Amino acid sequence: MMSPGRDELIELGQAPLDELMAGAAALRDAAHGATVTWSPKVFIPLTELCRDVCHYCTYAKTPGRLAAPYMTPEQVLAIARAGQQAGCREALFTLGDKPELRYRVAREALASLGHATTTDYLSAMARLVLEKTGLLPHLNPGVLEEDDYRRLRPLAPSMGLMLESASPRLARRGGPHFGSPDKQPQVRLDSLRAAGKAGVAMTSGLLIGIGETREERIDSLLALRTLHEEYGHLQELILQNFVPKPGTLMAGAPAPAFEELLWTVAIARHAFGGGFSLQAPPNLNAGRLARLVDAGINDWGGVSPVTPDHVNPESPWPHLAELEAATAEAGKTLVPRLTLYPAMVREPDRWIAPELRTHVLRAADSSGFARDCPWSPGSGQPPPPAIPAGPRRDRFIETLLGRIAQGKRPDEADISRLFSARGPDLTHVIRAADEMRAAQAGEQVSYVVNRNINYTNLCSYQCSFCAFSKGRTHEDLRGAPYVLDMEEIGRRSAEAWARGASEVCLQGGIHPSFTGRTYLDILAAVKAAAPGLHVHAFSALEVSHGAKTLGISVAEFLAELRVSGLASLPGTAAEILSDDIRAVICPDKLNTGEWLAVARQAHELGLRTTATIMFGHVEHPVHWARHLLAIRDLQAETGGFTEFVPLPFVHM
Repeated sequence: MMSPGRDELIELGQAPLDELMAGAAALRDAAHGATVTWSPKVFIPLTELCRDVCHYCTYAKTPGRLAAPYMTPEQVLAIARAGQQAGCREALFTLGDKPELRYRVAREALASLGHATTTDYLSAMARLVLEKTGLLPHLNPGVLEEDDYRRLRPLAPSMGLMLESASPRLARRGGPHFGSPDKQPQVRLDSLRAAGKAGVAMTSGLLIGIGETREERIDSLLALRTLHEEYGHLQELILQNFVPKPGTLMAGAPAPAFEELLWTVAIARHAFGGGFSLQAPPNLNAGRLARLVDAGINDWGGVSPVTPDHVNPESPWPHLAELEAATAEAGKTLVPRLTLYPAMVREPDRWIAPELRTHVLRAADSSGFARDCPWSPGSGQPPPPAIPAGPRRDRFIETLLGRIAQGKRPDEADISRLFSARGPDLTHVIRAADEMRAAQAGEQVSYVVNRNINYTNLCSYQCSFCAFSKGRTHEDLRGAPYVLDMEEIGRRSAEAWARGASEVCLQGGIHPSFTGRTYLDILAAVKAAAPGLHVHAFSALEVSHGAKTLGISVAEFLAELRVSGLASLPGTAAEILSDDIRAVICPDKLNTGEWLAVARQAHELGLRTTATIMFGHVEHPVHWARHLLAIRDLQAETGGFTEFVPLPFVHM
């Protein structure tokens, strides 16, 4: 659908406010569901000196009003460590614009710290915080050149520069930006363009109520949209209402009516579409947050449990419980995010500098939001607390669950939406799954007594996730290389039978000297030692390798294996059945089509198989959906899968 142009937005803006907001909220809900995000952060005011003189600002101060021109490294690190202890993920650096160009004291202070410019010092402090605490820096250094952005990009996943307004009228004499060279609209737009060229994820936005008209707001939004259409680098817009502050030239100016903020949020949603992220500061709008959600926002921005809002110190942050309650009142679930938004976390090659990739991905969940608990499989930590019950909030999920209960095939987007469920919506998804389980399988839970026999850990493949195999790239991993001889395989099988096992599971690395004959010999050894054992053996990769080495088809080799005693096959080597992910984690392995072809041919021969998924590494819910549909569709075709086995990736 084409984005509305200027005339269309002006016409839209003349609609009744409730109607305009309802349309904006519908756009937002279709893309974001019931999720409203926030970023747990600390606020680090590196310097409050600034060469600009915005007439509404109390953040910027003259040297005589400050104890020191810049925070020291020790002070910066103390704030960051306090944030780390409080569970924050973001370190928001704020500072005035190039104060060294106006104040000698700034130049002298920088020299004493060993730096020539404020940007140089910011770079050093961002590195310090990142390396010592793991908090992800978000930088608001004012107007920068492209080279500056490129230099800072390896230290900060995101940066910010508010446009405030694209109206040059506001920078003329008597306007709020008069005397502030860095607030000239074209200067700021040029800086945002430079960020786009440098591939930096940016926050920008508007300041509402400083003398601009509604049409000028629309022009400002369109100027930002034009940049975003060219570079795709604006990750959010902040729609911030002006608050008059004592001691400023605009102390007597009226604050904008709340309806003006609601109107601007709704118009911004129509201008940028449902998937874009819009934020309004909660501390400037206490007691009326639900209406902002109604207008189309999907984010509250950074909220700190440690530091005040130094730009608006008179407006304290809401407590997290208050923010959760207000979000729930609006029918939404509050979810923590990183300083980099999920859509960009999911495109690390484009938006995350290589130096930052590990930092960001460790902090992110599979959807790109902030991990909300430290638990991971294999960590030994207690599992996260139970998910709270409550009313459904995402009507799309409710509709999907109803369609699935009627037997209708979900598509990739449907399944991805189910995986996006949070809070009470997730409770309902789990409950629906449990009801389906009860209807299909009753209340019995089964198991099999088996023994795993891994006959070799030598492997010619180079899967990047594997700590079992030994090969050219894995020599330093755990365990010595080994190959079990046929006698030992038979002994272990007989021992398993004697101890009550009814099944033996056989798998190993793809030894470079193994052929299909090797796998047939392994079967013979097992059946000779324990004829009654059910032999569950050989991944699709082993079957493919065996057939290739014998110069026969997969179907012919499977038939030989079956005659030799193979009863069923494990569904391993599937990992994620999406070739873009396989290209990263197992590039030399079977592709998706080849894995499915082996399973299909086994089923056609009467050999049942399991199906697996290995999740929780570099994939996202859309890849889980793709995988599940591939398994579901083959099951509808053959009925040959006995079970589905989710295997969480154990990262350590």
